[in-house]
Amino acid sequence: MIPHEILQKVRRVQIRTSHQVNEMLAGNWHSAFKGHGIEFEEVRPYQIGDDVRAIDWNVSARSDQPFVKLFREERELSVHLLVDLSASQKLGTTTQTKRELVAELGALLSMSAIKNNDRVGLTLFTDDIEKTIPARKGSRHVLRMIRELLYCDPIGTGTDIRSALDHLNRVCKRRTVVFLISDFQDQDYEQALKVAARKHDIIPVVVTDPREHEMPNVGLVRLQDEETGEVVTVDTASRWNRRKYSDLFRAQSDARDHLFRRLRLMPIHLETGSDIVDPLHKYFHQRETRS
Repeated sequence: MIPHEILQKVRRVQIRTSHQVNEMLAGNWHSAFKGHGIEFEEVRPYQIGDDVRAIDWNVSARSDQPFVKLFREERELSVHLLVDLSASQKLGTTTQTKRELVAELGALLSMSAIKNNDRVGLTLFTDDIEKTIPARKGSRHVLRMIRELLYCDPIGTGTDIRSALDHLNRVCKRRTVVFLISDFQDQDYEQALKVAARKHDIIPVVVTDPREHEMPNVGLVRLQDEETGEVVTVDTASRWNRRKYSDLFRAQSDARDHLFRRLRLMPIHLETGSDIVDPLHKYFHQRETRS
């Protein structure tokens, strides 16, 4: 039995994100993510302004008046959220943790998909696959996904993007729109990402917290790596330490973004405590323009 307070929180997330989808994202989603093709629907009499290349000459010859072919988009897509639940997602130095941001993002993307009659699935991973929910439609399905995003208790603590992508390729047989949501604190996943990008439409979503790229001056502090458990003592009053900390984050970020550019992937960058609807709106518009 799921506790009542958990159901209430899941429902609140669904209601809030549903409003955001209705107001801003549903139309953008449809424009940004096209169907896989078109199929013939019917013919109708030619009207001024119709493309002459659409004229059905066989029907026109039999009818002594021009007719044009009409086609409709094969709209239904398969969407999959590949979500990192490693221990580093617990970090949150603003109004939310990275995991809470990811849950809200997952709800927004799922609601946008089902509003457009697309199927959406979910895989949660750490250094192992924690849970997979096959792609389906419907609001009850989305509620289940939100619940797992908020309350799944992962066994692993590390991050293994390579094995998560390998798992994706095994379970998703047809071409799928994949949102790879992670802080990307991992290595050696380039080849797996390259293979997955050939088969699927991969959209990296990079989730960060402000304290990951800027160390505050608060004197001596003990820091623990949530994924490895390693503890170090750092003098944050040292300007050299703070600069090296920022330089390391920047170097890792530049290497990651360079990989995305080489693979021609368009990432979305999100930060805890900041609005996520506007970056999504801009991304959808950019994607539509690029298409």
